[in-house]
Amino acid sequence: MSDFLNQVLFQIGEYPIRAGNLLFFLLALGIQLAGYAFFYRRLKPRYLSGAELDQKDRRKINFTVIFSFILIALLSAVFILQIDPIIFEWSLPDADDTFKSSKLRLSILIEALLVWQIARLLDVVISKIIIQNYYRQKAEEPIETDRYHKATPQRANRIVQSVVYVVALIFVLQSFGIDYDFGAQGEGDVKVDFKISSLLKAALYVLGARLAVWILTQLILQNYYKARKINIGSQYAINQLLQYFIYVIAILMALESLGFSLTVLWGGAAALLVGIGLGLQETFKDFISGIILLFERTVEVGDVLEVDDMVGTVKKIGLRTSLVETRSNKTVIVPNSKLVVDKVVNWSHFDNKVRFVVTVGVAYGSDTALVKKILLQVAKQHPQVIRHPAPFVRFVDFGSSSLDFELHFWSHEFIAIDNVKSDIRFEVDRLFREQKVTIPFPQQDVWIRQGE
Repeated sequence: MSDFLNQVLFQIGEYPIRAGNLLFFLLALGIQLAGYAFFYRRLKPRYLSGAELDQKDRRKINFTVIFSFILIALLSAVFILQIDPIIFEWSLPDADDTFKSSKLRLSILIEALLVWQIARLLDVVISKIIIQNYYRQKAEEPIETDRYHKATPQRANRIVQSVVYVVALIFVLQSFGIDYDFGAQGEGDVKVDFKISSLLKAALYVLGARLAVWILTQLILQNYYKARKINIGSQYAINQLLQYFIYVIAILMALESLGFSLTVLWGGAAALLVGIGLGLQETFKDFISGIILLFERTVEVGDVLEVDDMVGTVKKIGLRTSLVETRSNKTVIVPNSKLVVDKVVNWSHFDNKVRFVVTVGVAYGSDTALVKKILLQVAKQHPQVIRHPAPFVRFVDFGSSSLDFELHFWSHEFIAIDNVKSDIRFEVDRLFREQKVTIPFPQQDVWIRQGE
């Protein structure tokens, strides 16, 4: 049996084809054909039939899958039948001006083509199917999420495409042996390695950080936020801190891949920060205040603040400044130190309702019980006035020309509360006219005495 398996059946150039290798190749080819049939009969109808793909994307998937199976079959033939000829040979100069010889074999070419086809397939599957399905389900089941980290399907597609193709390009360059070295630039410990692969790896760390941020904030933490019913401000703080941490780690890894010594960088940065800190004390004060806000969460995204007699909603908390949108739809840039050091009124920090007051005066001799009844009726009928706690009326004082009352009510409407108060005043005026309740105006009687 062993003699038969080792028997040379025929020869392709200088490569003999043995019976055992040929049988093993045919077995592997049969397994690949079975996998190809399983994909088209089971996997494709299950996962691709319901996907919203145009004809161009469907043709791209079909061509990529068929071409990938062909490349896998050719790669199996190369390794099993041991047919791996040299296609091309070249030399490239190194950093020390010496020439390095590189050979392009058939197996390397097939592997590079296969990796590129798999990258194209992953691009279509992830961007056109997985991401679109995720955002479609997210639209069908809307939940209260961090609206200020907007992640669109187009942005997610670009992130995935960048990572996939950079990884494929790194593999192709290393397989072809064309990782050209431009030489280490710099002196001492501060040297930058200008290789093509080093530059691509640095870019991959940054792109991978973007992908990691998207996966954590949009896929993993989103369900956690929904299950725990975490408010928008807390979501924003967690996402922002996580994003800063991941990007710092990615940038340090990218610098290290380029040949920078992190020890030297930290030493230089410490000396540099001392000089910069003296000239940018206010900027660093705002920077530290931004970190305190994100950790302490006394002010969160979505809170309604009163700062310097200005009422607005916090739209974004950055590292140095925060964006507050006022009632007149103006965006005010507020330094973070002002929100930490100065006195700030947070209307919605512990609760989402605030008590407001509308004052009114009626003429002396009016029926006070009727006035109280009308005021409570108006408050209870307004849709923006909540029922619990219930509104109440307070008889404030005997004024100089009127009996003064206050209508106290609670509302969830913070920004447009002036419109609510205006509606209440209109309705109170109308009902007072119907019930003959007079709202007086200041008046004085002048007595003139004539002397003897």
